[in-house]
Amino acid sequence: MPHLITQNTKLKKTSKITGMRVYNFGIPAFQDEEGKRTCPFAGACAKFCYAQKGAYVWSNVQPAFQFRYLATKCDSFVDKMTAEIVKKRVDILRVHDSGDYYSNEYIDKWMHIAKALPHVRFYSYTKSIPLFLDRDIPSNFDIIFSEGGTRDNLIDYDKHRHARIFNDYDAMDHEGYVNAMDSDLMATKWFNQSHKVGLVMH
Repeated sequence: MPHLITQNTKLKKTSKITGMRVYNFGIPAFQDEEGKRTCPFAGACAKFCYAQKGAYVWSNVQPAFQFRYLATKCDSFVDKMTAEIVKKRVDILRVHDSGDYYSNEYIDKWMHIAKALPHVRFYSYTKSIPLFLDRDIPSNFDIIFSEGGTRDNLIDYDKHRHARIFNDYDAMDHEGYVNAMDSDLMATKWFNQSHKVGLVMH
């Protein structure tokens, strides 16, 4: 049975550098194996999504993502996820290195988990912007709106922490965005006070 939370290569590197235990949780990108949308507000991003290529599509990886997606549908998800985070002594958890928030009910589960574990920091990039605008989000949960979805028009660029993808580093620097390529934690409010998060196409 796959673990609910794992570490990808980038987060293993981040953990080694920072001395913190940084993990990630992912579900299938864009849609599950039955065609159900897991990224309901995906737009142009669907064409170049990194989670639909490379190691993310290996035959042993896809079933694990599907397992986790189905786990989120269960009433026991909150308790099981909370227990695994505690067992692995997680300091920081990235929710969705693949996939996105597909419903309000699903978001509610993550908010319950975060409130139950105030000492753990959670963060997510998301294009499910309409589902978060009027939400009460715990202080230990950082939401980064990610451009490339169908509701980018709802991003307040002077207020909301948001991520933009650039073709190269020079363009990112020119626009005044903070580089989050080397360390994913630079996307979060705890390591970067700027609300402008920059990534380069890969």
